[in-house]
Amino acid sequence: MKDKKYYSIKKNFLAIEEQYSDYKNSKIAILPVPYEVTTSYGKGTAKGPMAILKASHYVEFFDEELNRELCFEKGICSVKSLDMTDKRGSAALEYIQKHVAQLMADNKFVVTLGGEHTISTAPIKAHFDKYPDMTVLHFDAHSDLREEYEGTKFSHACFAKRVSEFTTNITQVGIRAQSIEEYSYIKEKDIKTFYAYEIRNGRYGVDWQNMVLSTLSDNVYITFDVDYFDPSIMPSTGTPEPNGLYWAETMNLLKRLGETKNVVGFDVVELAPRKDFTYPDFMTAKLIYKMLNYFIK
Repeated sequence: MKDKKYYSIKKNFLAIEEQYSDYKNSKIAILPVPYEVTTSYGKGTAKGPMAILKASHYVEFFDEELNRELCFEKGICSVKSLDMTDKRGSAALEYIQKHVAQLMADNKFVVTLGGEHTISTAPIKAHFDKYPDMTVLHFDAHSDLREEYEGTKFSHACFAKRVSEFTTNITQVGIRAQSIEEYSYIKEKDIKTFYAYEIRNGRYGVDWQNMVLSTLSDNVYITFDVDYFDPSIMPSTGTPEPNGLYWAETMNLLKRLGETKNVVGFDVVELAPRKDFTYPDFMTAKLIYKMLNYFIK
């Protein structure tokens, strides 16, 4: 990759200086993908990646829980945003996958920022090609297992169905909205699904996080739709659903995941920023940095 294909301190993740954010010396690569074509309720996910980068400038470098400044230890490069202007459907996914694969070939830990959830099929496939035994750990309010939605197979509501065409090693957490066809498909393909109501009603006991971990292989890829969180703390998303999960219980799971599994990459999608309320942007940036701190050794 040529020099200056990445953002400088004014726009990069955490606003870190050149020596810690240039491409060559960074272990971590942040890839913004502002793709928004099929959003069906609230709009604005195309603005999500840059809102996350902007909000990250106010996230502290030091993680007091882990006693480290990861960004200076490993380096975090923010690759310049992909131009998705004329890209749609399968062509868009192929374009994204190619870029993720190139970053992986350069030995980067890749974090892909959406954009709508449609994009996630591409980085998942790029990682699956290298780690065919991996589990896809899917945080979401929705199953996203529809065969098609509003006339297209390449919808935010279909991304997990496209993933299931090359792997059904999928664990879903926080699900609380789906069609009967999705429910039946989960049963047919034995997709491990932790419904929000089951977690809340105590089906898995007080340590539901351990039950999630027990379904995962050694290598794990995470796709994280921010509408997984309860709308009381994450209102800035296109299709919010009540009875979501909260910060502390999620961090408990993510920390233990980092301690017991090899997380090979992740994406964070579906932030639809609002000018009148920027906290969710900051929360998403904080989520990404916490995940990196938990996962990068």
